[in-house]
Amino acid sequence: MSEYRPEADGQPDPGEVCWAWVPYEEDPTQGKDRPVLVIAEARDADGATVLDCLVMTSQDHDRDAAQEAAAGRHWMDVGTGAWDRERRPSEVRLDRLVRLRADEVRREGAALDRTIFDAVIEARAAYL
Repeated sequence: MSEYRPEADGQPDPGEVCWAWVPYEEDPTQGKDRPVLVIAEARDADGATVLDCLVMTSQDHDRDAAQEAAAGRHWMDVGTGAWDRERRPSEVRLDRLVRLRADEVRREGAALDRTIFDAVIEARAAYL
């Protein structure tokens, strides 16, 4: 279950957009630093904090939504925020969950608006 509780304390929390190295789907040995939306957190067997995250992008997938959906990729607009220095509109991928350890997150970007976070969680339910 996702619980919105961002706190500007230097630690990643559900509801925050953070930056981390994210592996590519097609080749997990490669990846890039990108924004992710933290939607939940838990502890692993060693007691480390593990984050459930959704990948974000500033690329506009509205133009190729049918092609993306046919490839199994579903995106949702989330607007702009301080996580992007240029304040470009962002999208979150609803159907790809990335699990990261909290110590793999490079920095907090900003909190997503609560209403938008709730809408993302609701929209994501179709892809669980």
